[in-house]
Amino acid sequence: MQKDVPLATPSKDVAYRAADPALRQQVLGYRGFRFEDPKPQRRIVAPDGTVRVVLGFRGTLKVTDAVHPARSMGATSLVSGVRATGMVSEHSGPLHGVTIMMTPLGAHRLLNIPMSHLADRHLDLADLLDPSLTRQVRRLAHQGRGWEFLFSMLDEVLTALILRNPQPAPEVGEALRELLRSAGRTSVQQLAAQNRCSSRQLERGFLEQVGLPPKSLAQIMRLQEALRLKYSGLTWADTAAAAGYHDQSHLVRSFKALVGCTPSHFNRARSETDWDGPLDPLPVRIS
Repeated sequence: MQKDVPLATPSKDVAYRAADPALRQQVLGYRGFRFEDPKPQRRIVAPDGTVRVVLGFRGTLKVTDAVHPARSMGATSLVSGVRATGMVSEHSGPLHGVTIMMTPLGAHRLLNIPMSHLADRHLDLADLLDPSLTRQVRRLAHQGRGWEFLFSMLDEVLTALILRNPQPAPEVGEALRELLRSAGRTSVQQLAAQNRCSSRQLERGFLEQVGLPPKSLAQIMRLQEALRLKYSGLTWADTAAAAGYHDQSHLVRSFKALVGCTPSHFNRARSETDWDGPLDPLPVRIS
């Protein structure tokens, strides 16, 4: 059994766990969080091709588009769809809940709606999912059962909810996996040819079951590859070349278009706080 990974201080309690192996194609894992620090907290997150479902128990989480700051909303429980741009999460005072990190295809099966309705948007969870799920998880959280108990319960509930809906179109799943494998370097035409369908058919399938067209997902995957290479110790110039950008200037322009700031500003903003926000990617060590 996967164990949760606790990170606790007097004002912060964060735990992670990968989803049950049978769910991995739909659910990546869980983050439990409890923050008590009264100081305002702010965290910028780059787009990464995942869907986040926040089951909130206490407090309000504000989410703002990093490129288009007029697009903002606050809620206790919310769904953040696949994004073509980064986002900023903020809160003040106590915040307590669980974030479910999902693949787009898993979220499509769970919510059973066109994922284009969620793309680049944050919606109140009550508008999309039976609120009894949040009430049930909140009740267990207040009983002090612990993160591992909550994560195991979510494994069971999500398995039942997801399996009741149809599986995604095979060409969409295969194309999405190829984009992940190639870090966004496979063209739409190549993806269509590999899956014996037209480019238009593939794009329609992506909008329905992922939320963004394959070209946008490719840009996100290349951005994530650049961040991975940079964190491995490469210079930005070497990172740009290794990730498939024309040069460092091309990387910087693309980064600003997707995240709303330069790579150096992003790294500085991330390093200024050790707060691991509810919308942050899951740690690599639990995958």
